[in-house]
Amino acid sequence: MLKFTVSSVPLLKQNTEGYVFFLEEDFKFDAVLKDASSRFFPHLQNYFKDQKFTGKKGQTLAVHGFDDKNIKHLLFIGLGKKDKVYSLEQYRKSVALAYRLAEKEKISTYALTIPAKSQFGWNPEYLAQKTSCISLLAAYHFDDYLSEDAKVFKPTEMVMIAAEKDHKDIKEGIKIGTIIATATNRSRHWVDLPANELTPPYLAKRAVELGKKHGLEVTVFDEKKIEKLGMGGLKAVGMGSQHDSHLVIMQYKTKKKNAPTIALVGKGITFDSGGYNLKPTGYMETMKEDMTGAAGVINAIVALSELKPDVNVVALAPLAENMVSGNANHPGDIIRFYNGKTAMVGNTDAEGRLVLADALAYASKNFNPIAMIDIATLTGAASHAVGPFFSCVLTQNDSLATKVYEAGVTSGDATWRLPFIDEYKVMVKSDVADLCNNGKTKYYAGPTNGACFLSNFVGETPWVHLDIAPAAFDVPDTPYYRSGATGAGTRILIDFVMQWK
Repeated sequence: MLKFTVSSVPLLKQNTEGYVFFLEEDFKFDAVLKDASSRFFPHLQNYFKDQKFTGKKGQTLAVHGFDDKNIKHLLFIGLGKKDKVYSLEQYRKSVALAYRLAEKEKISTYALTIPAKSQFGWNPEYLAQKTSCISLLAAYHFDDYLSEDAKVFKPTEMVMIAAEKDHKDIKEGIKIGTIIATATNRSRHWVDLPANELTPPYLAKRAVELGKKHGLEVTVFDEKKIEKLGMGGLKAVGMGSQHDSHLVIMQYKTKKKNAPTIALVGKGITFDSGGYNLKPTGYMETMKEDMTGAAGVINAIVALSELKPDVNVVALAPLAENMVSGNANHPGDIIRFYNGKTAMVGNTDAEGRLVLADALAYASKNFNPIAMIDIATLTGAASHAVGPFFSCVLTQNDSLATKVYEAGVTSGDATWRLPFIDEYKVMVKSDVADLCNNGKTKYYAGPTNGACFLSNFVGETPWVHLDIAPAAFDVPDTPYYRSGATGAGTRILIDFVMQWK
């Protein structure tokens, strides 16, 4: 893991291989780089002109200079034009670009100066938190099955430079950032694991292990218990698999008296073939990602057990594998859920809402949460609605929508709210059961369709549905991700709970 060191020694006096400079567009060369040029690269200004480096947003440039004894690498990151203060996301991306440049140039140790509050609008502790978190996200690489010579080079140490008076706060920020990044990268790793390794029993076992390590109360319902409780949705989805379905319940309890409870529910389909409504080639190959929601809620509550918010948290992860066999559920089947409602299975590939329904109903009845969020890679339509950089928010609770949006801004798991009104709810009505899981196509609005179905299982609990399908896998043009899993949902859930008032 990348090591973080805090220092008050000026940047160019650091004993590191690389130095990072965050430069505003059309910066004044002599004001910020005269000393670096005279010490390591006398013709730096001319080199910038030759390379057309002006500090535009996202521009990067590595320059290799010399001091008396060693090669020194100068890493320049363009911030773009400044309008009052830069956004938090711009800082995240700039930090990730610095890591990527160090990685590319095979620089083991590098240093950067924590920016002034006037530049980004955040105090040193918070920027240190984001610096450590994003650098660790950028460092993640799923390489379990690669030979050593195929693995990417990884820098080993970053030095953060700040005034001595801020060191204690910065170290606390690094600690928090590391906790969040560790949880997010664990989510990514689980999602990236192939489905022949990560099965419902495997994921349930890992949740139990983490719960024991972090002092969480963990309960796992096996398939017999699921059936006994009348969780027909979770049972039906897993019937075609050789692996039993499970419901994982993890609880964090604050020491604060009379604290409310927040419920987090995450879809955990460890592989989604589509069932009898089989997915075609081109749509099935990455369906190991369909348990991103479960990974998110499990790892979020693990991180929260370390961050210790003043609210109770319960995380529920319904785990199943949606496969085809002689035992699989059929289109046209009618199933009964934990809360007694029934649904006709109109499409076996709309399975996520079936497992979530039982988990939501159980959470609402047994934990009386003040708020509940479910996260799920629920619909391909969500990606068509918002593209790859956002998750879709659907709720009729404006206050919760605002809280989720704000958590998306601070965490980096950006969201976009989609329409969700009562008039849409008729789309999931059935003539032969209370509901139908794929609804009436004339209303379109696929993400809303899913939310309409799930709304029947939350009772009176204030609730938000977060469709993370767009942002869960292979998000392009984001320097703190590679191809594969992003851990979407983990960071926003952590921030949502930590910011709860």
